[in-house]
Amino acid sequence: MTDNVLTISGIHKSFGGLKVIDDVSLDVRRGSRTALIGPNGAGKTTVFNLLTGVYPIDAGTVVLDGMDISHVPSQDRVIHGMSRSFQNIRLMPHLSTVENVMLGQHARARSFGSLMFPLGLFSGNKWRQEAEEALANAGIGTYPGEVVANLPYGVQKRIEVVRALVSQPKLLLLDEPAAGLNEIETRQLQELLEKVSASGVTILVVEHDMHFVRNLCDHVVVLNFGQKIFEGTPDEVHQNPAVLEAYLGRDDTQPGPQSGSQPAKETTDAS
Repeated sequence: MTDNVLTISGIHKSFGGLKVIDDVSLDVRRGSRTALIGPNGAGKTTVFNLLTGVYPIDAGTVVLDGMDISHVPSQDRVIHGMSRSFQNIRLMPHLSTVENVMLGQHARARSFGSLMFPLGLFSGNKWRQEAEEALANAGIGTYPGEVVANLPYGVQKRIEVVRALVSQPKLLLLDEPAAGLNEIETRQLQELLEKVSASGVTILVVEHDMHFVRNLCDHVVVLNFGQKIFEGTPDEVHQNPAVLEAYLGRDDTQPGPQSGSQPAKETTDAS
């Protein structure tokens, strides 16, 4: 077993003549909580889409727990231990909370039919029982029969995390999990992810909320214009001149920001 659950080596991606990811390499240490940050358009979500096989890489390798998955089909990467959430919630709004979570179990079910029939009809269904337990462990066990569309946004965000977790991943990828959450919902999400981390799951998160990143993560990787410009602890990143310039656009002829300043919080990542 290697120390790194994920190793990315020299990945490249272009769309037409536009190079959006340029020779990015990074290691995600087993059991760590790593953040991938950068200004809008830096390439963060594109990296996630390359890791999960949504886009094919043009060059480089992606190794998950010692296995090269660079050309493994997207749907099979879940089987090998990678799961993710998305910037925009992708729950099925007409299904109940527990039924949405059960959809995340498909990679482990012997057949899709064994999972989906009888979906939610019998309490003795082992998949349903496991989904209910996962919701309870996440502190949202009071909503199993509720239709997702009727639930608060913050609860829906946590349900999506639970759905990703029931595939029993080695590596959990979270794309902007705190976006749109209020202070209480953000704290609830952080507590859930700390519990997930304590269970042994490695977390890689794309996030613009720097307060959330500093509270949750022990390592941060910074992208700008598709290139890695720095990595280190949250405090090291917070003080690095290249990172501050990327976020704030500081001119070298101008005095730097005061030590108490921090990169601006942003809301969306177009890449």
